[in-house]
Amino acid sequence: MISNTFNWNNKTILIAEDEESNYRYLEMVINKTKANIVWAKDGIEAINLCKEHEPDLILMDIKMPNMDGLEATREIKKTHPEIPIVAQTAYAMENDERMSLEAGCNAYLSKPIRATKLIETLSTFLMSD
Repeated sequence: MISNTFNWNNKTILIAEDEESNYRYLEMVINKTKANIVWAKDGIEAINLCKEHEPDLILMDIKMPNMDGLEATREIKKTHPEIPIVAQTAYAMENDERMSLEAGCNAYLSKPIRATKLIETLSTFLMSD
């Protein structure tokens, strides 16, 4: 698998995802890269954990309770514009990608997310220094 060739043990990835099964899948794929993973279950938690952990990248679900991923992205970008945010959503409507990018996301993935596509997308933002 492609993720075995990446070593991101010095990187922290915040996964904002309210569905545990989706989080477990992302965690399983990303764990192979040795990245540190932080889990937020909604947009408010994502903002707070971003302040606490200052991740190298955020994988942001768009549809979440309490605060959706678009609003959380706008809030995070106000204080951390340098952190890349990759939107992910199961509701792949035609304008979802545009709305995600307008909110400040740097890239967009539609679910179901293939492991190779996930790692390839993250690698564009997490290449070793």
